[in-house]
Amino acid sequence: MIKQRVMETAEKMKKSGLPVLMAAVIFLSGMPGIPGIASGICLEAFAQEVERIGPGGQTANVQEVKTQTAENQVNPVPPNQIPANALISQVGGVNQAQNPVSVNNSGELKGVWISYLEWEKLPKGEAEFKQAVDGMMDNCVSWGLNAIFLHAHSHTDAMYPSQILPWSKFASGVQGVSPGYDPFGYFVEAAHARGLQVHAWFNPYRVTGYHMSWDDVSPYGPVKQWLNDDTTANDRYVLLHDGEYYLNPASPEVRVFLALTVREVLEKYPIEGVHFDDYFYPNVKDDDPARWFDLPEYAASGSTLSIADWRRENVSQLVSLVYQTVKAVRPEAVFGISPQGVIGNLRSNTGMYVDIDRWLSSEGMVDYIMPQLYWGFEAKTSSKQPASHAFAPNLNSWITLKNKGKVKLYLGLGLYRAGTNVADHNDVSEWLRYNDIMKRQVEMARATGQVSGFCFFSYSSFLEATSAAEVQNLLPLLKQQ
Repeated sequence: MIKQRVMETAEKMKKSGLPVLMAAVIFLSGMPGIPGIASGICLEAFAQEVERIGPGGQTANVQEVKTQTAENQVNPVPPNQIPANALISQVGGVNQAQNPVSVNNSGELKGVWISYLEWEKLPKGEAEFKQAVDGMMDNCVSWGLNAIFLHAHSHTDAMYPSQILPWSKFASGVQGVSPGYDPFGYFVEAAHARGLQVHAWFNPYRVTGYHMSWDDVSPYGPVKQWLNDDTTANDRYVLLHDGEYYLNPASPEVRVFLALTVREVLEKYPIEGVHFDDYFYPNVKDDDPARWFDLPEYAASGSTLSIADWRRENVSQLVSLVYQTVKAVRPEAVFGISPQGVIGNLRSNTGMYVDIDRWLSSEGMVDYIMPQLYWGFEAKTSSKQPASHAFAPNLNSWITLKNKGKVKLYLGLGLYRAGTNVADHNDVSEWLRYNDIMKRQVEMARATGQVSGFCFFSYSSFLEATSAAEVQNLLPLLKQQ
């Protein structure tokens, strides 16, 4: 049944000229119960299909890009790009997946997020970039950290040479244009040389958003190709909602496409994990045609689920597929998610559609959960009452939920808030009155014996003047072995 659907869908896509998504469907042929995933045949088939069109659905090389105008930028093959007709697992050079190095995988996780906003600030020239990354990794070690959570895919783009996605604007300056080297690969190399874990961070559905406009999206990447080609079959793979573009969570083809991007990174680099954060569904309104998002797909599905449960199922199907992909390609790697920190909000019927109870109680979904507990100890409601999302009660709620399954609990902590005027409904913000909030949060979490580690948002916050006193109080705890 599944095999038949795969072949029918692949044939339909072949006729409509969609090589990228045809390859994504081929990926399904290797999922559990259908042989092939471990052998890499799906990527080989994909590589053969894209050989004639170039990486990211484009045709160019490094020399060509020098003569192209800003209106016609593409994602050329950089000097270290994997040949399109080769299996990724068989290629050396930029591919390090078959040559793992010794990193610190034991004990308490002490990580930091390095987001696309940090990528944006980095030099674009190779020598300067590598020097800056070396300094960043040296800082991480000096601070007592043992892991980085590094954006690999923030806006349906790639910080690395990809056969599927266009180069990220944040890696090169213009989406679809190569920086001429592999910046993500160098991050992996530099981190591993210092014993740091690398977790590849993906935002699965986001296309545009903060610092990324529709005009920034490459016309040669899959998103604009889907919307501008001659077929209507793929027009709703991408949805416009409240002024921003998203991949459609209701599309099975999109889910498989996303899993293929994860597989590509796993096969190219010897990373320790794959990581999603809190960007899933946007807030929707089903009685407003301008804001009902994927309601037409629900109507066409014939599902007996409520629309909220149907949307949760869409997200959970992606989560399960990515988990299977991680374990099939790199069994020792972990997959986890860092959702918004209030459990009640995650159970909302109007946004996100995160089935947090299922993820933490079921096998085959995630290895860890890392809620973003970005509130202080004294957070209050608008009526000046102690808030349930204040750090201590919120932590206890997550521990209770975590104990319903076997998933590890890490905490995402908001270092970026230190020393700033956070609106916490106190007369004077708690974050202005104390400079040891991070320290006390780590101490409280450790004392429970239920928390396996921490990740701080973000790298830049360790260097901000506003957070300097907070960092000074935190570092002795991080440096404890």
